[in-house]
Amino acid sequence: MTPPAPSAARDSAALCAALDDPVELTARLCDIPSVSGDEARIADAVEAVLREISAGDRTSLEIVRNGDALIARTTLGLDERVLVAGHLDTVPIEDNLPTDRRVLDGQDVVWGRGACDMKAGVAMQLAVARALRAPARDVTWVFYDHEEVDASLNGLGRLAADHPDLLAADLAILGEPSNAGIEGGCNGTIRVEVRTTGVRAHSARAFMGENAIHAAAPILATLADYEERTVTVDGLDYRESMSAVGISGGVAGNVVPDACTVLVNHRFAPSTSGAEAEAHLRELFAGFDVTVVDLSEGARPGLDKPTAQAFADAVGAPVAPKLGWTDVARFSALGVPALNFGPGNPLFAHRADEHVPAAEVLAASSALLTFLEPAAGAPAWAQDGTEQDEDAR
Repeated sequence: MTPPAPSAARDSAALCAALDDPVELTARLCDIPSVSGDEARIADAVEAVLREISAGDRTSLEIVRNGDALIARTTLGLDERVLVAGHLDTVPIEDNLPTDRRVLDGQDVVWGRGACDMKAGVAMQLAVARALRAPARDVTWVFYDHEEVDASLNGLGRLAADHPDLLAADLAILGEPSNAGIEGGCNGTIRVEVRTTGVRAHSARAFMGENAIHAAAPILATLADYEERTVTVDGLDYRESMSAVGISGGVAGNVVPDACTVLVNHRFAPSTSGAEAEAHLRELFAGFDVTVVDLSEGARPGLDKPTAQAFADAVGAPVAPKLGWTDVARFSALGVPALNFGPGNPLFAHRADEHVPAAEVLAASSALLTFLEPAAGAPAWAQDGTEQDEDAR
């Protein structure tokens, strides 16, 4: 192995020193800036931590590096394999680093960029990886880059293309913030451009033209009258939605426009395929020019699978549907049922006041450890997390 650069050595030493304190570990991970496209430093540090964990008295790991993404796997030959994934990047910093420990609404929190989305989830992964001694299930840990930017750059997508065999599992857990509860699967999303055409004319002689913006009125009326469905999938109720999210048209202040485009976003239940969602939109806007500009399949929660249900039982809280799209869909595409589970309120993701409650970091870490190694002697942080588990959620 190539020795890490001095900065990576300092970073990894700081992280290793906090592996028995997931809350402090969250703060130290946040204090390694990793805005999308600049994840090399944190990837180096996390790789060094994983190698330190593997070399210790815990379960050894097979470690694979792919760009700034990492896969670390146990190879014990157990009956089940669980994959736990988290992204290393954040959105840009807004004067919210270095981190700060604060009390907000009576809760001890870690405040700073990435605390919620999703350095706390990464801290959960590393702390549990360190605590495991004899897991009941083989575990694959995944840390990836470029989640917060264009999907074509996503490190998990790259891993799925380059190492699909290493992502095989009976259950995938994505550490996206979910208030230390489980959000199952996710809705799919499709965006289409619905276009109208007309004939340009001087607005003083509008009767000589055909106004393309006026022609968009039926599109907007269809959207305003649309009745959204709620679809039950694996026992969870996924509410669908259909929205105009943009409209463009016009040439000049004295010209009747000859073109108008309405951008429509449809969020569809995971029991519906992308092809079915597209067909629905084309039927809905029959007679108009419809172009798909973005499509991501949804993901079933997989709660009908024993491993997913066992995890829900270990967390001990009701499972909610994930209405927004997340990378769980990438696992679903590989045939792996996937759940969202991590500390932090997603409503604070990307905000200048981003923060995560310490109690949720402990509760989530404790639940994950209990699931992966039910017979483990709980470390101090896991005991604390168990005591605070109900309040955290």
